[in-house]
Amino acid sequence: MIQTVRLILRAPEPRDRDALVRMFTDQEVMAQLFPGLDEAAADAVIAKHDRLRGEGLGFLVAERREDGAVVGFCGLKRGEPHMPIVGAVEAGWIVDKPWWRLGYAREAMDAVLADAWGRIAEDRIYAITSAVNLKSQALMARLGMHRLADGDYLSASFPEGHVLRPTVTFAIDRPA
Repeated sequence: MIQTVRLILRAPEPRDRDALVRMFTDQEVMAQLFPGLDEAAADAVIAKHDRLRGEGLGFLVAERREDGAVVGFCGLKRGEPHMPIVGAVEAGWIVDKPWWRLGYAREAMDAVLADAWGRIAEDRIYAITSAVNLKSQALMARLGMHRLADGDYLSASFPEGHVLRPTVTFAIDRPA
């Protein structure tokens, strides 16, 4: 568990399922990530991250301290086999629509990165997003990440010509 001024970041619990599924299946929330997820796919996302906990990875529920509201899902995972960063540590986040533009993603990810440097051995953490997802790219920059000149690729998660297929890669190096 990680705590910030406004958030508690913790492993998902059964009580979080409805909020997470609602967020993952919301077309507006997922529009520039993975639109079209259904309930079964949402459950699979939660299960995938649960399997990563033994490595000290896996996304966490971002819960507001003041009222317990689930505002998002964020953390670290391994780069997927179809990515140029396969096996590397990748940071990511999703914030539910009612909590957009309130600084929760930045607050959560600052805490996740600070915690990671004390626990993992990697010298670099990556983040990827679609080339059209300018809001995520702006957050990556605010987190201290830089875009990798050789990190652009076409994601195998989307078919030829899909607007989300062109993907960019950012990274942050371990602080000195």
